[in-house]
Amino acid sequence: MTQGQFISHCTADALASAAASLKAGRLVAFPTETVYGLGADATNSDAVARIYKVKGRPADHPLIVHLADAQDIGDWSNEIPDYAIDLARSFWPGPMTLILKRSELAKDFITGGQETVGVRVPDHTLALAFLNEFKKIGGKGVAAPSANRFGHVSPTTSQAVVEELSQYLDGDDLILDGGPSQVGVESTIIDCTSDAPRILRPGAITVEMIEAVTGVKVVNRDDVIRVSGSLEHHYAPSAVVVLDGYPRPGDGLIALNTTPTPEGVVRLASPINNEEFARQLYGALREADAQGIDQVVVIQPEGDGIAVAIRDRLKRASA
Repeated sequence: MTQGQFISHCTADALASAAASLKAGRLVAFPTETVYGLGADATNSDAVARIYKVKGRPADHPLIVHLADAQDIGDWSNEIPDYAIDLARSFWPGPMTLILKRSELAKDFITGGQETVGVRVPDHTLALAFLNEFKKIGGKGVAAPSANRFGHVSPTTSQAVVEELSQYLDGDDLILDGGPSQVGVESTIIDCTSDAPRILRPGAITVEMIEAVTGVKVVNRDDVIRVSGSLEHHYAPSAVVVLDGYPRPGDGLIALNTTPTPEGVVRLASPINNEEFARQLYGALREADAQGIDQVVVIQPEGDGIAVAIRDRLKRASA
């Protein structure tokens, strides 16, 4: 049976009501510029536990706290290096998550038992309005992983959330429609717990962008911090994903529009550039499953920038 109330006209009153529902312990799926998130009050352990249950998510897998304003970062961390402040000023609101040493407010049920917490300010008008309504009534932040079952393809439309999660949601939970996500892949996650930044998950904010605004070189280190989307197999449809192969009749194909479609192959996406590739990727993988396609061949985009993030997601989807 379908559960969860779908709200397509997100008026100011509707967003205020959604914020009140969140404060009361309900779950609210909401749009961001990257993908749709499944939100709970980040200070409510029972509500956050429901995120894990609905998603089927391992309990030690930490959540990202979404904030209405960069100024709220101090609630969640007492140790914020200067370069992290530079990053927040430059790229928030935006598709960037900062990993910081946690404050008392960040409990184990948010951090997965780690001494770090992930925070971000999304760049989406509806998301920011919703987060601000929550802040007005005393909310400190919204814990929100992607609004899909754990390990599956992230949703970039409200309809994808409905298809993926409606059977797991309660009748009082909400799904807010804010149109398709404009970035299409998850945020860059940056470890800011040492003297220099480290990328833990690539996204739209690149190494070059980080170094340009901080003046600090991005480093690699061996110590492990668990973050969202870091497992070897993730972002995966039911179909088998094959990278840079030659599709057979009946296979699906995702590739830039300069790649021709062989006879008998189902073209799932023909983006004109890497940015459009990112926006269309998850929808195309979901379409493959909707059509019952067994195998999808993806010709990976080359180059830097968002292409690095696309290749990261595809590597995990094909593992």
